[in-house]
Amino acid sequence: MRMPIARAALAASLIVFVAACEKKAEDTAATAAAPAAAKTEGPDAAIQKSVALLKQGDIGGLMQHALPPAEFAKAKADWGKDAQPVTDEDRKKFAETMEKLTAPDAEAKLYAELEPQLKTFDATYQQQIPMYVSMGSGWLQGMVQQNKDMSEPEKQQALAAINATAAWVQKTRFTDPEAVKKVLAVVTKTARALNLKSADEARALTYDQSMEKARIGVQGVKEALAVYGFSLDQTLDSVKSEVISNDGKTAKVKISYTLFDTPLTGETEMVNLDGRWYGKHALEKAEDKAAATAGAAPAAPADAAAEAPAKD
Repeated sequence: MRMPIARAALAASLIVFVAACEKKAEDTAATAAAPAAAKTEGPDAAIQKSVALLKQGDIGGLMQHALPPAEFAKAKADWGKDAQPVTDEDRKKFAETMEKLTAPDAEAKLYAELEPQLKTFDATYQQQIPMYVSMGSGWLQGMVQQNKDMSEPEKQQALAAINATAAWVQKTRFTDPEAVKKVLAVVTKTARALNLKSADEARALTYDQSMEKARIGVQGVKEALAVYGFSLDQTLDSVKSEVISNDGKTAKVKISYTLFDTPLTGETEMVNLDGRWYGKHALEKAEDKAAATAGAAPAAPADAAAEAPAKD
């Protein structure tokens, strides 16, 4: 059983959730047609709006909130275009997994399969958990340190979040039988709520349909984490934003929150575009992607012309 890897993955997932509070907090409730509202709801309100959307599990709303209208419209229109074709192997694995998760007695059967592994893990690896947690957090810290897109304050914020998460992982017994049973109940309930019959159906979901499924998935993750004493809602409720500087075009906002009883603080930069506040990092990413797409677009006709047969 690969519990150490699972724990490291869980820790990474939590860091992603926390990062979302400040990285994807880039919009305001004000509209471009009402610039006066932008003055009322500033960059701090933009961040709190993102936190509220994340708490609701509204990933679609969070994406719309994070991107300028044109970029969001393009992202929505391009949804699924790069997806790989569904293979027979994909269909088989999907069908087997969903059948196992949605069967009437799924919870009992799944626990019966896991129980021997849980006992083996507790007997063999439980005492080595501190070492595995240290290795996992060290790996995550290395990724943060090497990330060229993060500023030094952002790196320090991420490192502090990793340390807080590692401390929680180390003291939490994920293999506790009663806790595992509760998590399995959440997983099977979530799988039934997704109501996906085949891999082809899942791949054919529209953007809006996918976002509704994502909301169900986020709710499932929150319930599963709560079994182990981590309330994502409580963490999100603790988020406070304070404007440090704002010249109307750019702003710096201090973000404070509590993660696993550990108070954390960081800063994020915001940009006012057409009367709405966006995260500077998100805008730069969108601009880079647009530039890359524009630069690649002329290549297709040129290549086609080069490959066309010569005329006599």
